[in-house]
Amino acid sequence: MTALVLIDTQLGLQEIAYYGTERNNPEAEENCGRLLQFFRENQFPVFHVKHNSTELGSPLHPSKMGNNFHPAVEPMINEPVFEKNVNNAFIGTHLENRLKTQNITDLVIAGLTIEHCISTSVRMASNLGFDVTLVSDATAAFDKIGYDGNPYSAEVIFHSELANLKDEFATIKNTETLLNELEKSF
Repeated sequence: MTALVLIDTQLGLQEIAYYGTERNNPEAEENCGRLLQFFRENQFPVFHVKHNSTELGSPLHPSKMGNNFHPAVEPMINEPVFEKNVNNAFIGTHLENRLKTQNITDLVIAGLTIEHCISTSVRMASNLGFDVTLVSDATAAFDKIGYDGNPYSAEVIFHSELANLKDEFATIKNTETLLNELEKSF
């Protein structure tokens, strides 16, 4: 059985100045919404993961509006929400247990950001034995300053993360390809 796991699709991750100077894939949340709509329409399981930062100044702190889900992926009452305060959807949550209890073996993972919670959660899901598909255009990255003091663009960070996850931890597909494949499987 396949489930959709949406990770940290929260308003605060649109606050670019807090995380860097640029973010790629401005359409990531909308693509997450397309995936969510498909999974809902076809009655596939959906799980939401929400980051509650422990840093008071973070846009993802529970006291901030940025902690709220993006409107494109607002959970329905029957869709479980797992709250975390680390960069891994499985640590400190009951996500793994819930997935295994429901005999879910395949995960479609999307959300933000690829260099933090997505990468860590994809690796963990794979290590836990799940077959993972990461949706490339339903995630995004911010630019970073490297250990060497050099700037690395959001695109470089993004593509480096995809390259690191490809094959060993996940199959990488874009939204359109995945939805077409899922549609044909009916």
